[in-house]
Amino acid sequence: MSVTENHPALTHLAPAVRPALTLFLDVHRTPELSGRESRTAALFADRLTATGFDVVRGLGGHGVAGVLRNGEGPRVYLRAELDALPLTERTGLPYASGNGAMHACGHDLHLAAATGAADLLARTTAHWRGTVVVVGQPAEETLTGARAMLADGLYTRCGRPDIVLAQHAAPLPAGMIAHGGPHTPMAAASAALRVVLHGRGGHAATPHLTVDPVVTAAAVISRLQTIASRETAPGDRLTLTVGTVRAGTAVNVVPDTAELGIGLRALTDETLDRALGALDRIVRAECAASACPRDPDLTTLSRSPALRTDPVATEAIRSAHTALYAPERVTTWPASMAAEDFPHYGDAGVTVHGEAGIPLAYWMLGTTGRRQWADSPAHVPPNHSPRFAPDVRTALPVAITALTAAALNRLGDDPATRPDTR
Repeated sequence: MSVTENHPALTHLAPAVRPALTLFLDVHRTPELSGRESRTAALFADRLTATGFDVVRGLGGHGVAGVLRNGEGPRVYLRAELDALPLTERTGLPYASGNGAMHACGHDLHLAAATGAADLLARTTAHWRGTVVVVGQPAEETLTGARAMLADGLYTRCGRPDIVLAQHAAPLPAGMIAHGGPHTPMAAASAALRVVLHGRGGHAATPHLTVDPVVTAAAVISRLQTIASRETAPGDRLTLTVGTVRAGTAVNVVPDTAELGIGLRALTDETLDRALGALDRIVRAECAASACPRDPDLTTLSRSPALRTDPVATEAIRSAHTALYAPERVTTWPASMAAEDFPHYGDAGVTVHGEAGIPLAYWMLGTTGRRQWADSPAHVPPNHSPRFAPDVRTALPVAITALTAAALNRLGDDPATRPDTR
């Protein structure tokens, strides 16, 4: 029995795949960075409109939301992302990007699958009841887009969801699905900061007349490593990365400032809070030790909580996926230090009319072709690699059916279509 025969709504998969594939190839070839996703958003919105959705554009920047109403029933959101990464693609694909940006995290696949699922749901309204809202979110890579869409009234314009669903590409064999466990987060809590250290510049020949912020930056970088090694319990996973260091214009000039870009990730929000407090203390103490003329500037660029999915909804969707694909193609995803802003759509998001507690469901989607996995599974290019390339022929149909099956599992059905069980 084929996958599509397991549910009558999925028998329309073939006509939904072709336009989704066309969108994937176009978006992959012409990626746009966070906050600049105007063309990608227009393509996504136009596709939803052609499918029969009422589309809202320009939410929280370039955000898109398409609404399809089909009688009384649950309101189910499907979320995908619009933005790409600042990477030069090295996949060698005939449709590779050449503009210095790259869909190296599967957002092009997510968008294509969301339009495919929208197409299937629009074609099969006899099999479900409720409202489907398909979201194209900007600026996920900077962890700012979800909050921007919510602040711009996503839930007031399109209705408060009963559940929000999302899936994400992962270096697993294409055709596999991985759900999180009931007691572990799918993704880590995270924060990104910009730290500016203020010195007093001058000539390299007279360093005693200066306060060198580069030396202070070196001390800060070294001492920050003790947050993970000496201030965090071994069982509390935490990573701290100084990803950017900017200072100076010439070797014979002591600069006035040094700037650090710092990222932290932790499996719990409490661990992240403690680490941020330690970071603030260390930066200020090192500046004081260096006699910096001004206090440092610490700016939080983004903050996202740990991603915890609803255990009841997750188990129901996992069962639906298992029935659809067979048990050997559905597995468990371990807690990850990757970060997402998807949690903001749920408990961590804005409240609407005093209500909170929107459940989330999220799963990982294998994208590696069979031959590549068989040849060298340990060397499959991971997400954010310039060589990351989903095997679209095998990954896209599964991405469409996985999202559609999850939506159907959460939507109400038409009593007239239920089998007679008397």
